[in-house]
Amino acid sequence: MAPSFDNVDTLTINTIRLLAVDAVSKANSGHPGAPMGLAPVAHVLFNKFMTFNPKNPKFMNRDRFVLSNGHGCMLLYALLHLYGYDLSLDDLKNFRQLGSKTPGHPEAADTPGVEVTTGPLGQGICNAVGLAMGQAHYAASFNKPGYDLFTNYTYCIMGDGCVMEGVASEACSTAGHLQLGNLIVFYDDNHISIDGDTAQALTEDVIAKYEAYGWHTQWVKDGDHDLAGLAEAIEIAKTVKDKPSLIKVTTTIGFGSLLQGTHGVHGNALKADDVVHVKKLFGFNPEEFFAVAPEVYELCGKAASAGAAAEEEWNQLYAKYTAEFPELGAELQLRIENKLPEGWEKKLPVYTTSDPAIASRKLSETVLNAICDTVPALIGGSADLTGSNYTRWKTAVDYQPPSTGFGTYAGRYIRYGVREHGMGAIMNGLAAYGGMIPFGGTFLNFVSYAAGAVRLSALSEVRVIWVATHDSIGLGEDGPTHQPIETLAHFRATPNLMVWRPADGNETSAAYYMALTEKHTPSIMALSRQNLPQLEGSTIEKACKGGYVLKEVEGADLTLVSTGSEVYLSLEAVKILEGKGYKCRLVSMPDWHTFDKQPTEYQLSVFPDGHPIMSVEVMTTLGWSKYSHEQFGINRFGASGPYQKVYEKFGFTGEGIAEKGEAVISAYKGYSPRSPLHKAFTLLE
Repeated sequence: MAPSFDNVDTLTINTIRLLAVDAVSKANSGHPGAPMGLAPVAHVLFNKFMTFNPKNPKFMNRDRFVLSNGHGCMLLYALLHLYGYDLSLDDLKNFRQLGSKTPGHPEAADTPGVEVTTGPLGQGICNAVGLAMGQAHYAASFNKPGYDLFTNYTYCIMGDGCVMEGVASEACSTAGHLQLGNLIVFYDDNHISIDGDTAQALTEDVIAKYEAYGWHTQWVKDGDHDLAGLAEAIEIAKTVKDKPSLIKVTTTIGFGSLLQGTHGVHGNALKADDVVHVKKLFGFNPEEFFAVAPEVYELCGKAASAGAAAEEEWNQLYAKYTAEFPELGAELQLRIENKLPEGWEKKLPVYTTSDPAIASRKLSETVLNAICDTVPALIGGSADLTGSNYTRWKTAVDYQPPSTGFGTYAGRYIRYGVREHGMGAIMNGLAAYGGMIPFGGTFLNFVSYAAGAVRLSALSEVRVIWVATHDSIGLGEDGPTHQPIETLAHFRATPNLMVWRPADGNETSAAYYMALTEKHTPSIMALSRQNLPQLEGSTIEKACKGGYVLKEVEGADLTLVSTGSEVYLSLEAVKILEGKGYKCRLVSMPDWHTFDKQPTEYQLSVFPDGHPIMSVEVMTTLGWSKYSHEQFGINRFGASGPYQKVYEKFGFTGEGIAEKGEAVISAYKGYSPRSPLHKAFTLLE
């Protein structure tokens, strides 16, 4: 039966508007226009259609909601408060204040009920695609006749800015191909962006574009008043099972304001006289702030109670399910609890020096083949580089709509196409759905294409893994356009991000161990194209510290510290220097982030006082002064040619590194330098 609407619905819509107005005015910062225009859409959706339980925001079969135009976050905060999430009126009053639960853009780690971190436009709609993919996967994997455990929808609101961002096009094209009928997106067609009328920059037919992507489309022309039309559009969208749905909703930004319909109400608090005007227009007391009538709480509370009842019904169904399907039930319970199967780490490959030299991209493939069947939470793919990234394990089934004949939604190998940025943002959504560990492959240099999504992975504290192959000038003939130089420095500078560059098989296994066990930290694995020998002294346990002494010697004249493909070259240099009478230590440093978390005593045992330390890496030297006195790297773009010749050109051979090392020893003769790890700020901590 179609929902009905009365005066309390209107009051609730206007309450949402004025909570946004008051919060932005109190903060004198924020965006009131979008919440004022979108309040009818949000009310119809939350009150009449969505299933959720504010007392358990992580209820597994809840409908997901993403506000992709995150600057309008007071819309979401007002809704979360009204429906009984752990967000009080005082929290709304502290909007955009330091330490509040209502930051300036939605942050999943800060606010109960916020599914994903949205801020940079376009990211949220991509996260929504990932969330919808997650539901389709769970439904295909676990639902049984009479046991529809996973039936939830993903709803998303996006604005013109999201439509214009290229990353959204990547993900929405993917969603159309995947026929995600569980994804319903509202496009806020208000014709305004920060610069003014969108006609200055956006004249495409958005509906036609989405139809070309394979979406079902509708248009609600009066989003300010037509509540019945909005409800009907949602009902129709829910009947479309083989296409994602776009509902274009034409709204008036800042509805009710003296500046409604202009960019003046986009990113600025309403002036005092305008606040008075709006409150009078909607029948509120201009002298009262953050006003919520009891009947509004009552209306929203009924929907919240219905959601709690739905969860209880789901819990009972789940209990019966686990009794009838104990193996699937046990696996699902691990997923819900975000746990790994007991003993999975025993599957990680272990290597000795008798094993052959193997490229770390192939070592990565060996790990995936070893653990993917044991860890069904792993779901991944490649941005059209499967044969180069080696991301597809032997038993993998493609994640595809069954109608394509290429796979099923229960499959776990995703064909992302040439869409690195979309892949990264979709992975964030998959991780946010719960119980999945997404990984995606591309060349390391092209992870830079997806830097926006990588940053949000770290900020959101979600566990995603980048299998980033062809990690250096070692990829050779493709030349400077494909050879990363600055990439690792960029990502190593990103908080809460592991950047692994393993030197051999044991270090590759360690990288995967850490990537899977660090539940709130994403990982980038920089993997070689060229073969790397198995190193004496390397172990999974040592590498899991992020950095360790690979070759120790008393009374050292020099410590070399290196990563990845340069570690064995540095070992050759150590032997050359030993032949000249020098004593040299060698440190392998596969991940700075993990090393920096080790106790100071351990760090200083790796990088002690008393002799110079020289870093060796075929990347920019930026950042290495944190650990070394002198740095040998490349501070220019690479070159095209067979990789051995390129390495020789830049001096990265045993002889070339030894020559640099000898120069450092000579320069520091007679000095006893302190370790670079001694920092004044560290001593103050």
